[in-house]
Amino acid sequence: MNLKRSFSMLAAAIGATVLTTTAVPAVAQSGMFAVVDHWKIGGDGGWDYLLADPSEHVVYVTHGPRVEIIDTKTGKSVGALTGFKSTHGVALDHDGKYGYVSDGAGNAVWVFDRHTYQMGASIAAGTNPDGIVFEPATKTVWAFNGRSNDATVIDADSQKVVATIKLSGKPEFPTVDGKGNVYVNIETKNSIVKLDATAKSVIAEWPLSGCESPSGMAIDTAGHRLFSVCDGKKMAVVDYLSGKVIANPAIGDSPDAAGYDTKRNLAFSSNGDGTLTVIDTKDPGYKVVQTVATQKGARTMAFDAGTGRVYLVTAEMGPRPEPTATVPRPRAPVLPGSFQIIVVERK
Repeated sequence: MNLKRSFSMLAAAIGATVLTTTAVPAVAQSGMFAVVDHWKIGGDGGWDYLLADPSEHVVYVTHGPRVEIIDTKTGKSVGALTGFKSTHGVALDHDGKYGYVSDGAGNAVWVFDRHTYQMGASIAAGTNPDGIVFEPATKTVWAFNGRSNDATVIDADSQKVVATIKLSGKPEFPTVDGKGNVYVNIETKNSIVKLDATAKSVIAEWPLSGCESPSGMAIDTAGHRLFSVCDGKKMAVVDYLSGKVIANPAIGDSPDAAGYDTKRNLAFSSNGDGTLTVIDTKDPGYKVVQTVATQKGARTMAFDAGTGRVYLVTAEMGPRPEPTATVPRPRAPVLPGSFQIIVVERK
């Protein structure tokens, strides 16, 4: 997530907005999504991406200079990762042993033990590592650096940097297909870059028609589709075999993350306007089947494949200070102790 988008998120999160939840009859028959809980986390500072680990029943939440670890059965903290300058994303290996955190202001990726939550090596990355992902075919970790416009590739076994790959613009969120390919949104180019994890090189770049400033991304490996959320209340659905945009369904305003439910063929967009958009990806028109009221500022999310839940994060904001000559655009402060996880599930 870039700073401009983060500041917009904080500014947008003033209070809560009551919105109308809508659904087509087909979804109403099989159950609708609703907010079922608010887990109070507390603490100060902003936030960025979060990641669910269904195997361990926890969700990792980046929160200022730390990562909160929350038990998804109880909504209670089971630990925290600390010692960072500013956290952005979390990636997990497929062996259940290690996790990786992108420390944006620290220009580093940190390794941690997923069982003890003890911190391990700090690995130098590019400038402002943001989105991060584990690629299982090559057992590599890919950190995408928002200010140096490149990707740092780390060998998970040696915990050493094995490549730095230049990109055409500012990268946002990445994902993988499990077959040695990495995909990342390029925010400043309105495009998706495809990378070969074995060759450690860019092999394609596809323009995203109908999409401005793509940020969050989700993947459907069975259907070979990518779902990129964009400014302008649009999602770009891309066939990643051809690189073609096949649909631009409507979503909420100010999105920053996406998710995909493989069991129900649903795509999600978490939006800063206080909504979660649910899209039926089996429908040829990619129909919006529900708009769930969440809370303003809740623009990042994680889908939990184990429970079918969606977790979003936000906080309440205080009054915006008056502009001054030195601070012409002051940001509204986060109210102390108001940081929370919003739990959405199918009823």
